[in-house]
Amino acid sequence: MSTSPFLALAVFALASVARAGQDPPLATVEVATGFQGPIFATAPPNDFARLFVAEQGQAGTARIKIVELATGTVRATPFLTLTGVDAHDERGLLGLAFHPDYAVNGYFYVYLSNAPTSNVIRRYQVSSDANVADPSSAQTVILMSDPYDNHNGGWIAFGPDGYFYVATGDGGSQNDPLGHSQSIGTLLGKILRIDVDADGFPGDSTKNYAIPASNPFAGLNGLDEIWHYGVRNPWRCSFDQATGDLYIGDVGQNNEEEISFQSASSAGGLDYGWRCMEGNSCTGLSGCTCNSAALTLPIHSYLHNLGCSVIGGYVYRGTDLCGLEGTYFFGDHCSGRLWSFRQVGGAVTNLVERTAELDPPGPASTLQHLSSFGEDARGELYMMSTTLGALYKIVAAAPTDCNANGIEDACDIVAGTSTDADGDGVPDECNGGPEFCFGDGSVVPCPCGNNGAPQRGCLNSVTTAGAALHAAGSAHLSADTFSMTAEGMTDKLCVFMQGDLELAPTAFGDGLRCAGGNLKRLYIENAAGGAATAPGASDPSVSARSASLGDVIPAGALRFYQTYYREPDSSFCPPPAGDRWNATSGLRVAWMP
Repeated sequence: MSTSPFLALAVFALASVARAGQDPPLATVEVATGFQGPIFATAPPNDFARLFVAEQGQAGTARIKIVELATGTVRATPFLTLTGVDAHDERGLLGLAFHPDYAVNGYFYVYLSNAPTSNVIRRYQVSSDANVADPSSAQTVILMSDPYDNHNGGWIAFGPDGYFYVATGDGGSQNDPLGHSQSIGTLLGKILRIDVDADGFPGDSTKNYAIPASNPFAGLNGLDEIWHYGVRNPWRCSFDQATGDLYIGDVGQNNEEEISFQSASSAGGLDYGWRCMEGNSCTGLSGCTCNSAALTLPIHSYLHNLGCSVIGGYVYRGTDLCGLEGTYFFGDHCSGRLWSFRQVGGAVTNLVERTAELDPPGPASTLQHLSSFGEDARGELYMMSTTLGALYKIVAAAPTDCNANGIEDACDIVAGTSTDADGDGVPDECNGGPEFCFGDGSVVPCPCGNNGAPQRGCLNSVTTAGAALHAAGSAHLSADTFSMTAEGMTDKLCVFMQGDLELAPTAFGDGLRCAGGNLKRLYIENAAGGAATAPGASDPSVSARSASLGDVIPAGALRFYQTYYREPDSSFCPPPAGDRWNATSGLRVAWMP
């Protein structure tokens, strides 16, 4: 058993909190093209620079090619060229997986059709050149007979437990005529689980693996390799990198496509119902009892008016599409339609069709002949088309980076490098944080009933709304461009104040004061046209000015801002209720590193 490769992504994913509100709009970008029948894309653990694309093959030859992600360049020399491959229709090079300890042992695995009536999984090893495998290192892991050309499955992967998982089809033809899926005496129509780091069959050159003792049929009636059964053609499956849950995209017969599910806590031995059930429909065929409590029904299915061959995908656990963590993407080979959903407690929520927004660039109206999704070492997702011969990446449609730190704003908020106290999806340092301390009577009345307009300060003698304080720029300590503009004031002296405590609104002259604690006078200006901006062109930045006054702002700290200004009309709100000062509304600002 191998060390699980899931830890790095899982730590990030479980620490993340999805952004509230609607999912961000998505798009696709072409990463690379020129492939001959691409059917899968993956990367070794922690290899963030490369993506390995497997081609199904033609004329007996299949290849694995390397894409340099920084440039989208496909390396001219294939990583591995496989010959003697039975490549046509549903056969050929079907799956690829890297060992969790690939950086140490250089092992990777392929699932391919090596003859008209058999499929094989082989292990290879990288050569001294990190971009070229050693073809002479081939070792058979498992050889499986297969009576028909179709329904070969093809997905292979290491699970969170370090064991090696294999998805096999039911052997083909139509309606599983030999009853493979329900038989625990054959490897066909199954999810298998084996240990490729040991050899429990030293005398058999076609079985270079061991049986995990925790497999449900180990030592019992049934083949020891079986983990689950009752699947028809599980072409593309995946483990959730954060939870370890297993999603199985199982291609249907003539009526229904399905996504089946296994929680990470499963002890194996689930029966997904084929051939007596196709999705949620009874087929009338023998082998099991339709809708029996012993069967595990799909968490999602769709009829053939929406497509005819499901392509299972991945639960998103990357960092670029913030707000979409935990979202499962999948599609259909025939119709090119694309969807996503979230799984909560074994049930589907937030089912969204994404065909239009994920339409690849170019003349095609839909993704023609979607063959697979792919996942890189960072958890970002890709799609590929056998017809278009291209690799596409799922990206945010209109990424914004208001604080110019190279990270999308939504990702800043999710990762905690920015705050979004007002929930508007904009980092607080870009909009000054939420404005507060309003003199509109919504919290407390202004001193002499001079309530202003909503979200502004108390009235003064020259406006009908009251004065307000607004922010611009970025409140990052390492790149402070934060500024404030007070408007709606009288054209008199005004003082920009900073406090480290938020006070309950308290009468202050003709206005309300809410910034308190260690209060500092940052800038003194004279308003013109009812407005003033600070800092001025020759003034130090807000954080530098604060430090010079003895308040060095630590990263993550809140500061509270208001502007006090003179009221020239002594008859407006006269004492004892008022005085000759008034105040704008306030700003609550979170200072980031």
